This record gives sequence, C-alpha cells and structure tokens, in this order.
Amino acid sequence: MAFVCSATWTAKEGSAHIVAEALKHLSPASRTEEGNIYYQAYQDPSAPNTFRIFEVYKDEAAFKAHAEYEHFKEWALGMAIPELEVRQRDFYETLDV
Repeated sequence: MAFVCSATWTAKEGSAHIVAEALKHLSPASRTEEGNIYYQAYQDPSAPNTFRIFEVYKDEAAFKAHAEYEHFKEWALGMAIPELEVRQRDFYETLDV
C-alpha cells in the first residue's frame, strides 16, 4: 500500500506569494525523489491564502525521507512554512496495491 499525505497550508495575510513561489520549486524537486509516486500543489482561487498539497509515496519511510532532502529544507522549512498561519496534514494508506 502507498502512503498518502494531504496537506493544507494557510498563508499568513500578505504571504501567499511567498508560499506560492516556494511551492513552484518544491513540487518539481519532490517529484524526483526515489520514493515519490505523485506530488501536486494547488492554490484555491477563491481563497488565495489556501494551498493544498497532495503527496503519494511508495511507503511511510519514503514520506519521512522527503523531509531530509535539501529541497524540502530550503523551500518548505526555509521559505514556505515560516509564512504559514496553519499547517495541517492528514495521512492515509491506499486500499489497492
């Protein structure tokens, strides 16, 4: 079974452009990770401070490894996450193999 993370990030007022810029770099870099199956970020057009990130990894270990990559440290930890008002993550496992 694959491991899924569905994240919702809400940017602080005035910081949506910073979060969007970070995700423009983080998303393609995350797709190159060995254990990544799918990674896509979205911005809500009706609530531009709200971003959703849908991530699928081959297993939980691959998801945990995601946080150790330099691109995650630079773009997520170093740029986007400090600009968030809310960071919510929900985790799932797929039903099919």
